[in-house]
Amino acid sequence: MKETELIKACIKNNRTAQNELFRQYKDTLFFTSLKYSRNEADAEDNLHDAFITILQKIKTFKNKGSFEGWMKRITIYKAIDKYKNNKFINIEIKDDILDEKVEIEENPAVNLDQLLEIVQQLPDQYRLVFNLYQLDGFSHKEIATLLNISESTSKSNYHRAKLILRDKIQTLSTTRNLKAN
Repeated sequence: MKETELIKACIKNNRTAQNELFRQYKDTLFFTSLKYSRNEADAEDNLHDAFITILQKIKTFKNKGSFEGWMKRITIYKAIDKYKNNKFINIEIKDDILDEKVEIEENPAVNLDQLLEIVQQLPDQYRLVFNLYQLDGFSHKEIATLLNISESTSKSNYHRAKLILRDKIQTLSTTRNLKAN
């Protein structure tokens, strides 16, 4: 079934079409959920909540832009909503720390699964800002609005996330090199 036909059938609450939509997009949207969750169980819960919203709101999709992108945004917003209800500690870092350039070198010793695990270990606020900015292309202004923080806090949290990631990747690489020798 073509995407436009699938959407039309889902709007009509066709269960077969809804199952097909889920089957076609569950892996992509699960990975999106996983980026914003601490673990697979949280990601599965978020995926479930996102699909409920997608099916409830599918009639509002105007065929402008990517349908997959529209669903990813819903998935991201669902994950953010979950963490918005928790109290964050907004850590402000002095502006001069933002001048320090943080480079995370490409490291063949760390595979994608390990990198995802390291990102999931970041404190919630850092993980959300890092994913929104680095992986999903949101601006710091958009992130500030989404998370109810200042733009400078978004920048600070992103910078701090990169520092933590760099240190964890270096530690993992060093540990691997020691084991290899």
